Amino acid sequence: MHRYTDSPLAEHSRALIARLQTPEGAYPASPTFSAYTGYSWFRDGAFIADGMSSAGEAASAERFFDWCAGVLDARAEHIRWIVAETAAGRPPAGARMLPARFTFSGADGDDEWWDFQLDGYGTWLWAVVEHTTRHGGDADRWLPAIASTVDYLVASWDRPCYDWWEEHSEHVHVSTLACVAAGLDAVARAGLVDARRAEEALAACVAIRAVVADRGMRSGHLVKWLGSTAVDGSLAAALAPLGFVAPAAPEGAATIDLLERHLTVDGGTHRYLGDTFFGGGRWPLLSCFLGLAHLAAGNRPRALELYDWAASTATPELDLPEQVGGHLIAPRMRSEWVERWGSVATPLLWSHAMLLRLGVELDRDAASSSHSAPTTTSVLEGLAR
Repeated sequence: MHRYTDSPLAEHSRALIARLQTPEGAYPASPTFSAYTGYSWFRDGAFIADGMSSAGEAASAERFFDWCAGVLDARAEHIRWIVAETAAGRPPAGARMLPARFTFSGADGDDEWWDFQLDGYGTWLWAVVEHTTRHGGDADRWLPAIASTVDYLVASWDRPCYDWWEEHSEHVHVSTLACVAAGLDAVARAGLVDARRAEEALAACVAIRAVVADRGMRSGHLVKWLGSTAVDGSLAAALAPLGFVAPAAPEGAATIDLLERHLTVDGGTHRYLGDTFFGGGRWPLLSCFLGLAHLAAGNRPRALELYDWAASTATPELDLPEQVGGHLIAPRMRSEWVERWGSVATPLLWSHAMLLRLGVELDRDAASSSHSAPTTTSVLEGLAR
């Protein structure tokens, strides 16, 4: 019996995401949270699509990829302008770059947001390849959008932008670089772009890995942004499922260790030290990313503990939140955010998708009759590639 993929919580997660997916194919971040209502993010959505794809909901994932392709195809001319301006030494201001989120119809938002983020565009490329590898089929109808995305990322990957948390736009974030490199590497190796773009994409990956090895590591572990000494919960994704660094490699093991010691309490993982958003609680989706990293490194018991903690945050209706209290970093700040935006986003589709993804991997691991030894490739030898 598949304990995790057949559980009531997993069944609810699949049904919830499928029910809330819009006719256009977009995934709402959260159906009722005031600041998220009416928008879909490339980053959140790509991880949601990957979770649904891994759980067997292939059609749902493909509808999201169709939505992404439509958004990008409608902006193909603007992307060419960004690339040309950047090549001419006039990189456009952040406000002229592609936004991180769009309305369900694919339009830009009409309210102010922390929009210039690159990670989602790499993540959607990565998710497309994961999906086609998993389920077969082809990506022909997405190829023009994939080409545009590769051009955009090759031209822009080294620019400071907002991170996963839509903060610190003055920095280049290691989690963002991991998403970009994972996407570029995936489509180039899968043959989804022409030879010139493949060469440029792989060259960008080499450059990204060199930058991370030089400035994105400290004391043998990944750091929050280039030149930083801090860690961030999103770094677990660089290990798994993105595979930017092998989880069992020295750099991966050191990163897992720091995330556990600095950010994880009783199975719940914080975003980063100093977080004040809704008081700085623990995020189920980050515990799932960390669980994926542990499982890929061969530590199934800890992955199970992290899964169980994330599952324990579900409401009686089986809805998973964005974050939970109980161990707040900045408890006095919680009321300020509640007054501003209301209660914590619940359900958060990204949380449900990551629980699905970790559950699938736990079931696959349990069903496997033999386990290959984890890779120990060094970051200096190509960051697991």
